[in-house]
Amino acid sequence: MCPPVPTPVPTAAPTPGPPFPSNPGDPESDPAVWRTRFLSLLDRIPAPTAVSTTEGGITLANPALAALWGLPPGRLAGRNLLDLFTPIDEGQLARVEAALTKGRRSRYPVQVRWTAGAATQTGQLTLEPVSDPGGESPPLLATLHIDEHPSTPDHGTPAPLLSAQESRILALIAAGCTTAVVARTVGLSDDGVNYHLTRLGRRLRTPNRTALIARAYVLGLLSPTAWPPEPHP
Repeated sequence: MCPPVPTPVPTAAPTPGPPFPSNPGDPESDPAVWRTRFLSLLDRIPAPTAVSTTEGGITLANPALAALWGLPPGRLAGRNLLDLFTPIDEGQLARVEAALTKGRRSRYPVQVRWTAGAATQTGQLTLEPVSDPGGESPPLLATLHIDEHPSTPDHGTPAPLLSAQESRILALIAAGCTTAVVARTVGLSDDGVNYHLTRLGRRLRTPNRTALIARAYVLGLLSPTAWPPEPHP
């Protein structure tokens, strides 16, 4: 005789788990951690940079971009890139719109100009979709490269026109204030102040802050008789 076949003991069906493993204790799996890292990185990028919607609505801006208008970065949120920058070639913008509509993902340069204070400048705004290629409405990373105008001889060169923000930063630096003190005084971040000083150094063709202040006095940008230093009237 064959031995009897044992009756199988019913077992409970396994409880389905989450579709993806999760580890609440791992900070690397926390989206908030990555957002904080991204915001910190954005603040430290020296190039003027913004994140916008496909339609150009700014959601995030770094200090370097906001410094062009002498504003804190939060003041640019909600503005549109086309409110700030004017495309020089409308055809470039049309090509970008057509590419995004067709779902293409690449880098798209657009030559632009803008006016801050009394000065009109030009540059290249590079737009790059940053979402998953399958996304329908990708956010854009917009990075500005400012055109450097050719240098002119020193002799007979008129003093450049400075914005009120630039003049104030220049006077505070001439008074010996640190970057942190200047930042608190004018309502910018340290990176925003450094960006202004870098641009001033390029415009005045000076290698460091000491030379920048000396040249500012030579060009009459700072009053030679005032202390603490003041912009020349």
